[in-house]
Amino acid sequence: LYNLGTNIFLSDVSYLTMALTAILQLGVTMDYSIFLLHSYESNKIRFEGDKERAMAHAISNTFKSITGSSVTTVAGFAALCFMTFALGANLGIVMAKGVIIGVICCVTVLPSLILICDKLIEKTHHRSLMPDLTNASHFITKHYKTTIVVFLILLFPAIYGNNHTEIYYNIDKSLPQSLPSNVANKKLSEEFGMSNIHMVMIKNGMSQKELSNMQKEIDKVDGEIGMNSVIGSSIPSDMIPSSMKEMLQSDEYEMQFICSNYKSATEKVNKQINEINNIVMKYSPGSMVIGEAPLMNDLETVTNVDLRNVNIASIVAIFVIIALVFRSITLPVILVAVIEFAIFVNMCIPFYTHTQIPFIASIVIGTIQLGATVDYAILMTNNYKGARMAGLEKKEAVQRAVASSAQSIVVSALSFFASTFGVGVYSNIDMISSLCILMARGALISMVVVIFVLPAMYMVFDKVICATSAGFRSGTKGKESKTNEILKSKTVS
Repeated sequence: LYNLGTNIFLSDVSYLTMALTAILQLGVTMDYSIFLLHSYESNKIRFEGDKERAMAHAISNTFKSITGSSVTTVAGFAALCFMTFALGANLGIVMAKGVIIGVICCVTVLPSLILICDKLIEKTHHRSLMPDLTNASHFITKHYKTTIVVFLILLFPAIYGNNHTEIYYNIDKSLPQSLPSNVANKKLSEEFGMSNIHMVMIKNGMSQKELSNMQKEIDKVDGEIGMNSVIGSSIPSDMIPSSMKEMLQSDEYEMQFICSNYKSATEKVNKQINEINNIVMKYSPGSMVIGEAPLMNDLETVTNVDLRNVNIASIVAIFVIIALVFRSITLPVILVAVIEFAIFVNMCIPFYTHTQIPFIASIVIGTIQLGATVDYAILMTNNYKGARMAGLEKKEAVQRAVASSAQSIVVSALSFFASTFGVGVYSNIDMISSLCILMARGALISMVVVIFVLPAMYMVFDKVICATSAGFRSGTKGKESKTNEILKSKTVS
């Protein structure tokens, strides 16, 4: 509510931003609430029921942990502001603002609510539904070589599918086909063989001969039914009502129409538009070809640039943040590579299932999935670092990291999945539905990849990580038994 309310300071908010903000913010920031509650429960035991003291320590501990986590998420959404397509900046600003507000509410409003409702929370407690994943951690570290082989086998099909996923740019296609505009377009195509109307804004100053020659050239373009205007050499000027002249002719431009039998956002219509545009520019450099199909053609050009810029910006920002947080050269490479692999797997599925996705999904999903799920990798790396600093050897440290992180990662991923999947199934606007399905599926894929592939990476690159990262050098082996006892007695979020 605070996030949507503060949108009043923006000039406007897109319908896509309004549709996605609530579910995205819920899915991304729910982790912070869970961290606070877990920390509070642990500190209540530690301070023997002193609730205020327990909450004070919980706020302090949670704020430190979620600050680093939220920075990567904010950076991911902020990367959307590098889009020239204004929708990206609109969504990026609102979501980055939402994450910051979520953090503030988590350490101010939520503690107050928990303390007020503490008795009710205690009365409604039940045993944990999550199984103990200690045995799973032993299995993962034992079969890490198999995991690496599977990772390498899937890598190239994932990259290929990601690069060849079919994207559509026709906005009408993302809307319900029952809308009057889509019904009308279908009737025009079936009954009149016409799928599009291009408009040409002709700069005043052309002679009637030039205008006639231009019309003849345009009429010869493939897929073009004819260029017509009520204002032109074929109709005397005196016979045209002044009201119609005002609509189709101004001091600078004259409007003419071109009927096309090609659908918007197709290769054929894009070729047709380029040919028409070249003819128009030859006769009148100041004129313009406009309409739905030219708009979709421009959109394709713009979004291809946006996709590259957003991906580069998000990867660089998160890479730098991880490097600073862990003071490491290799860990940013490993963590970003693991999440990017999860993104490739997510984005390649539409290619292998022969499913088209809207253009906006292909641009923003990589940034959202990277920013939202890199937290899973950071959490596990923190626990791996803690175990290594405490003196555990490589295999034991990785087992400890998986055992202490897996439950939190599963809960976080399932929360993200739950907040987005329902909207993806329910919405009949394909642009929203496709994006939510991709985010829901991406959360589960990232969860599996972080729990299985990331520990395998630790096992393979442990020596390199220890040599290139601050605080990762293991202690003496003689202290291992004592360290194990200390670690077992601690609750790790």
